[in-house]
Amino acid sequence: MSTRRTLDVSALPSYAFGHSGLIWWGTTGFVVIEAAMLLLVLVTYFVARTRVPDWPPGVPNPDATIGTLNTVVLLASVVPNAMCKKAAEHFDLARVRLLMPIMLLFGAAFLTLRAFEFGSLGVSWDSNAYGSIVWFLMGLHTTHLLTDVGDSVVLTALMFTAHVTPKRYVDVSENCLFWNFVVAIWIPVYIVVYVAPRWL
Repeated sequence: MSTRRTLDVSALPSYAFGHSGLIWWGTTGFVVIEAAMLLLVLVTYFVARTRVPDWPPGVPNPDATIGTLNTVVLLASVVPNAMCKKAAEHFDLARVRLLMPIMLLFGAAFLTLRAFEFGSLGVSWDSNAYGSIVWFLMGLHTTHLLTDVGDSVVLTALMFTAHVTPKRYVDVSENCLFWNFVVAIWIPVYIVVYVAPRWL
């Protein structure tokens, strides 16, 4: 007669940082899907480029001033974002409460500049294939930014309530991970939108 053994896991936490947690896998899966979409749009850009002798076709090169300023803003945000992620993983509520609003300011600054950036592209979304691709790239990145800023607003509000739980720290950490993705994908978008027309 065999004796069944059961393992009592009721004392284990219901949250985990990194790849041990389900939210990390969800965030990573979303990042992989969105990165694949970005890659497809970039391939479309370069395929369209091979079909036209003058690039951009019939429009001036985009003004890189605001796009470059936005790049500086995004790259500068990496430091407080890393600090916020570390604070969340150490359950440091005071630092999370300090850094989350700072990250919201970076997001707001970028979105404000982005509103003007669309006007500096020198082409409309319906002018030609080049315009459609460039606007789609910028729109895709803006959507990711809006998603992260919206999530940050909710998490910031939650971190200032009496309902802060360990799981909320995991949420903040994963939000910071997604922000890193938003920063990382901006670099190839910036190169394609602002550098490629001048060098191809």
